[in-house]
Amino acid sequence: MKRLLLVAFLLTLGGCTTTRLISPGEIAAVAPMLSVERFLQATNQRDLHAMAGIFGTADGPIIETGGPIGCAFKKIGSWIRLGHRCTTFQEVELRMDVIAQILRHEDYTIVSDSRVAGRVHPTTRIGVDLLIKGVEIRDVPFLVVQTGEGRWMVQEIDLAKVTG
Repeated sequence: MKRLLLVAFLLTLGGCTTTRLISPGEIAAVAPMLSVERFLQATNQRDLHAMAGIFGTADGPIIETGGPIGCAFKKIGSWIRLGHRCTTFQEVELRMDVIAQILRHEDYTIVSDSRVAGRVHPTTRIGVDLLIKGVEIRDVPFLVVQTGEGRWMVQEIDLAKVTG
C-alpha cells in the first residue's frame, strides 16, 4: 500500500509546474541606461506599477514600502525625527502619474552617460534628449543609483528642465 501511494505521489509531481512572478524590484535593469529606457517606455504606456518598480533609491524601488511591522517602526521613528514614515501605495501611484504626465514624449535619445562623483552608492547621470509635443528638450538629467543587489534605480529626474 505504501509503495502504491509513493508511486502515485511521484507521478503527480510530474504534472506540477511553478510560475514565477516578477517582483517590482526585478523590473530594474542591470545597467543604468536600460533602467532609464524602461522607465521612459513605462511613462508613455502610463504603467505606473512598472515606473514605481524602477524609481527608487539604493535601498530599492519606491513601491517596496516595507511590511506592516517595518512601517510601524518607521512611523514611530518619524515621530521622534529618526526617519520618515512609509509611503502609501496611493502616494506612490500619484507621484508616478504626475511624472508620467510630465515625461510623456514622442521620442527620446540618450546623449550622455557619466559617473557621479562623491556619492555613497554608485550613481550614474544619464542625459536624455526628449521630444515632447514637437519641442526638443535637450539633456534632461536622470540620476540612476545602484542597489546592493546590482539593480539600477532612477533616483532623480530634473522635471523642472522639462516643465520650465
